[in-house]
Amino acid sequence: MSSELYTSFYGLRERPFTLLPDPDFMFWSKAHKRAFSVLEYGIMSRSPLTVITGEIGAGKTTLVQALLKSISSDTIVGLISNAQGGRGDLLRWVLNALDVAHDPKGDYVALHQVLQDFAINQYAGGRNVVLIIDEAQNLTIELLEELRMLTNINSNKDELLQLILVGQPELRTMIEDPALRQFAQRVAAAYHIPSMDMNTTAAYIQHRMRHAGGTGAEFSSEAIEAIYRVSEGVPRMVNKLCDLALVYGAGAGEKTVTASIIQELMSDGIFLKPQSSAPLFLTNRVDSSGLSNS
Repeated sequence: MSSELYTSFYGLRERPFTLLPDPDFMFWSKAHKRAFSVLEYGIMSRSPLTVITGEIGAGKTTLVQALLKSISSDTIVGLISNAQGGRGDLLRWVLNALDVAHDPKGDYVALHQVLQDFAINQYAGGRNVVLIIDEAQNLTIELLEELRMLTNINSNKDELLQLILVGQPELRTMIEDPALRQFAQRVAAAYHIPSMDMNTTAAYIQHRMRHAGGTGAEFSSEAIEAIYRVSEGVPRMVNKLCDLALVYGAGAGEKTVTASIIQELMSDGIFLKPQSSAPLFLTNRVDSSGLSNS
């Protein structure tokens, strides 16, 4: 039975557990609320660098999409999803993300001047310039240091270019490298999104079912417990399991997804689970801004 057919069986308007980031389905757990507050703090305080980390599938990209929908019109935002290359390439990524006209064959000095002029002009017009870099763990130490240099574009009072870095836990490990000491000193706030606990996982599943038109009671408590054990509370893994469970449940004519249905789909081997990587930092710190990373 296709996943489209289970929506009718369960009386849903749409699939509640797709893997694509969708801010309309955003579940505001305590951790996601804190992460969003850190992002807002970074923008409102004109912080040079703000860092958000989390495991694969923790909802980081969805959080970024929610942020983009909430940003005021006086803030110019550029989004880079997977920057690569050298420092000249990075400048081109930045200028393209901000939709700034430039000579694609220009050298580093010329491109840097274009970016600086743009930031100064926007500041003069009362607008903030924010650059969001997703999947930032893929950047090299050299590119991270180059980003720090970009934050030196300022008015001696306010930051003219603010950076938000979003990535997997290894991003924070990179930032803590002694070679990036100056970079770390410019980070105003850093927050790590942990995996969901059992109660949050249950609330997450019920929220998405209700948002799609269900009752929220389509999964038994035993099924939710099984989903939590297998997924370890990672939202993307929860989505994959729940989507498959609804297909199996509809195929069996079961209006309630039970633990036995979860066991059946696991036994069939159709759910592929990557090995989890525990956070490389186990304690959350209070940074210089006074914001807790817990």
